[in-house]
Amino acid sequence: MTNQVARDHTAQHWLGLESNVCVVTGAAGGIGRAISSTFADAGARLALLDRDEAGCNEAAQALRARGVDAIAITCDIGDAASVNRARDQVARKFGHVDVLVNNAGLLRAGGIEDIGLDAWNAMLAVNLTGYMLCAQAFGREMLARGAGSIVHIASVAAHHPQTWSGAYSPSKAGIAMLSRQIAAEWGARGVRSNTVCPGMIRTPLSKAFYEQGDVEARRSAMIASRRIGEPRDIAEVVAFLASRRAGYVNGAELAVDGGFECMLMDLVPRPGFEAPRNA
Repeated sequence: MTNQVARDHTAQHWLGLESNVCVVTGAAGGIGRAISSTFADAGARLALLDRDEAGCNEAAQALRARGVDAIAITCDIGDAASVNRARDQVARKFGHVDVLVNNAGLLRAGGIEDIGLDAWNAMLAVNLTGYMLCAQAFGREMLARGAGSIVHIASVAAHHPQTWSGAYSPSKAGIAMLSRQIAAEWGARGVRSNTVCPGMIRTPLSKAFYEQGDVEARRSAMIASRRIGEPRDIAEVVAFLASRRAGYVNGAELAVDGGFECMLMDLVPRPGFEAPRNA
């Protein structure tokens, strides 16, 4: 057995996700693909959901090429009928669901003064209502079996206003509370619910930011770990929270941001208390 194979086998055994059925929404995007790939590494079976039909099919095909049992389902999580159809397809294919990762998200520019109600509701429909719809659709079967794990992807913007981004921060803050309410209501029935809050992650959507001038250097300087995160950084935390290794973690909210949130005071001028130049 090669060292790489041995490591992969150890990871599968340690997480205990072998043959688990995992549903990942927003699976065509950068973080969604990384989450799906990490679950596949752990031996899970995957149902990939995204309204980007071509991207979702491509992601599923890439997994199947590795021998992973994966299906692609075109789904708009903001539409209850679409979510219920996806649930039925997953049930026909796999019979049950062990893990749901609520990852799909929408970001649109707009200030609070001028944002229209349609734009506000469109973002909430995906970023918050869609998470509730998926939790209901896939969670009811978990509750019936008395076992399951849900991981919701929010953002550090749930804690700090991301200005000129419409309903983004309010929707992400809502996700955190939704997760805690699910944990409180469903924990006694065997279903856990936790939230991951990414910050400063390089994805296909944000890649262009880091290609402009000194943006990457400036952003890295605001992060305790002094680097920009990658989708895999989020995926590995999600896999842990979904796994039996996190069996006593319920209702938690974990920032995965390289320490960005603990750097606030470094943005405040403090003469005589600056870090050494080589720090």
